[in-house]
Amino acid sequence: MKNENRLALSLFALRLTVAVVMLVWNLDKFINPRHAASVYENFYLLGGLGREVMFAIGAVEIVIVVAFLLGVKKRFTYGTVLALHAISTLSSYKQYLAPYDGPNILFFAAWPMLAACLALYLLRDQDVMFTIGKMMRGAGRIY
Repeated sequence: MKNENRLALSLFALRLTVAVVMLVWNLDKFINPRHAASVYENFYLLGGLGREVMFAIGAVEIVIVVAFLLGVKKRFTYGTVLALHAISTLSSYKQYLAPYDGPNILFFAAWPMLAACLALYLLRDQDVMFTIGKMMRGAGRIY
């Protein structure tokens, strides 16, 4: 396999798996909005968010994540996914200070994902496998 094919496949694998995690987290806003609201209250210090607010946040984030998965408007979508995950990762600082209390050790999985989001953002122009941007380039448009 050629190096550019390895890079394209690696970036696609990162983009796909990051999108899956982000979609699952966003679906939580629809499936269990109380849980999502408690996450916002406990980690982001945003209390009192109701079901409708969770639905609205979830809908906006799902649109962004699907666009990210498809490779649309990469600077914006990859950057937004990176920012959302960075906020999520950094807001969990208390769990990193007590890694062996309860399930806190699981929070450390956020760091490799954050690195994947950063790599995708920095290498977004090389991430071309299964992207709408790649198809559009063939039509004379570059995203």
